[in-house]
Amino acid sequence: MVSAEPLIYIMIFVAVLAIVQGIYLVIFGKSISMDGKVNRRLDMLDKGGNREQVLEQLRKEMTQHMKSQSIPIYSLLADKAQKANIAFTPIQLVMLMVVICGVSFVFLTFLTAVSVPVRSLVAVLMGIGGVYVWVSRTANKRMSMLSEQLPEAVELMVRSLRVGHPFSSAVAIVASEVPDPLGTEMGMISDEAAYGRDMGESLKTMAERLDSQDLRFLAVAVTIQQTSGGNLAEILDGLAKVIRARFRLFRRVAAITAEAKWSGNLLSGFPFLALLGINLVKPDYFDEVMESPYFIPACLVVAAFLVLNIIVMRALVDIKV
Repeated sequence: MVSAEPLIYIMIFVAVLAIVQGIYLVIFGKSISMDGKVNRRLDMLDKGGNREQVLEQLRKEMTQHMKSQSIPIYSLLADKAQKANIAFTPIQLVMLMVVICGVSFVFLTFLTAVSVPVRSLVAVLMGIGGVYVWVSRTANKRMSMLSEQLPEAVELMVRSLRVGHPFSSAVAIVASEVPDPLGTEMGMISDEAAYGRDMGESLKTMAERLDSQDLRFLAVAVTIQQTSGGNLAEILDGLAKVIRARFRLFRRVAAITAEAKWSGNLLSGFPFLALLGINLVKPDYFDEVMESPYFIPACLVVAAFLVLNIIVMRALVDIKV
């Protein structure tokens, strides 16, 4: 007899990710998805938002997560939530986890026949894990897009400076021409400069918040030019070439290590795939050995080796550029 329960678990987890993304888009609108041609800041201004109010809201969203690491469980994803610029507040994210846990429990109740304790444990893992995976994927996508947009944005600044615009106007042009995520980030810097904040300091704050080495280079270049003088257009032109070369090198390293990464992922995931296949084809295959007192310790040892394998494989292919 073939058991469909493992597939049901997978389908429920996929449904959890879709529900989280759907709730996010419904509450904050499509502009939050980073797929539109108009960045979120401009979209908020077009809808009648006051420039100062929009700046305050965006600043709150971009700094709220690292201030809330004391919340239980939330510290696991605070750093990724900040890089992903999740508009949910930390409390809302925790509440979302609770809601997803409840939804998963309901799905498991109607679609599976496992005991209530096991059902509750799986529901909690799906609720926390689903939100974590969603935040992590969003953070990786946002940082990847930002790294790809930065060289073009710096080159746009260079062209603006060479035709006579001041640096503040060059940043404002980038904020209006570049889509998210970089467009909104630069828009905030432009707005802060309009209200009197030093632009070099704003760039440094953004670089540290996003933990981006390329943005640190930009902040240092602008700060040095402000204090020592010099041709900022030429400095940024050289910086754009360096950033683009770093980006190409990073892509090349990623391509070279892709095979090793996929091999590591396959080796790490194969035991779970084998377990899933055995459970589908012959659900009672492990019934006899499950009665043994060594079954649970053996499972824990295997799990420890799998985790160790993942850590070692990631360390081997984690080449810094």
